[in-house]
Amino acid sequence: MDWYEAEVRALEKSLITVPPQPDVVVFYGSSSIRLWDTLASDFKTIPTLNLGFGGSTLAACVHFFERLVVPCKPRSLVFYAGDNDLGDGQPPEAVANSLRALLQKTTQYLGEIPFAFLAIKPSLARWSLIERIRQTNELSQGELAQRKFSYYIDTFQPMLGDDGQPQPELFAADGLHLSPTGYQVWTQVLYEHQQQIF
Repeated sequence: MDWYEAEVRALEKSLITVPPQPDVVVFYGSSSIRLWDTLASDFKTIPTLNLGFGGSTLAACVHFFERLVVPCKPRSLVFYAGDNDLGDGQPPEAVANSLRALLQKTTQYLGEIPFAFLAIKPSLARWSLIERIRQTNELSQGELAQRKFSYYIDTFQPMLGDDGQPQPELFAADGLHLSPTGYQVWTQVLYEHQQQIF
C-alpha cells in the first residue's frame, strides 16, 4: 500500500485545509473517480467531495477508508473501483471479498448510510477481461444485497453500443479512463437513482 501513500497524504492535507461540508456526498475510489473534474458542476445542488486516488484497487480503498472517508462523515457514499484489481490478476471472488469488507467498514464507522456501487466499466483497454468484469459485477450485486441502503448502479450496460461492444466515444485516448461524454453517462445514470443515494 506504500505506492498510494503520497496521494493519500495529499488528500488528508486537503481535508484539513478545506474541511468537508456537512452532509457531503463522498465520491470514493480509483482514478475514474479522481479524474472526474466536472463532479461539482455535474451535481450542482448536491455537496460533493472527490476522494479518488490514482491506480487504486478496491483492496486499497478498504485499507485507506478510515483515513479518508470516515473523517468526512458523509451522508452517502458513491464508490467506483475493482477493475484495477482485475487488471492486477485478482480473481472476481477476491474483489467481491474486498467489497464486502468495505461495506462492513461503512456500516461500522458511518452507520446505514446509502452506498452506491458503480458497476465496473467495460473499457476498451480491458476488454480481454470482460468475462471477469461481468462476474465481478454479478458477485458485487450479491454483496450489496446483504446490506441495507446499498445499491448496484448499472453504469456497465449504458456504456455498450447496440453491437455489445464498448462505445469508443465514452473513453479517453487510453481506452481505460472516461471521456467527458463518458462522465455525462455516469451522471445521468446517477441522477436516475438520486432519491435513493443522495
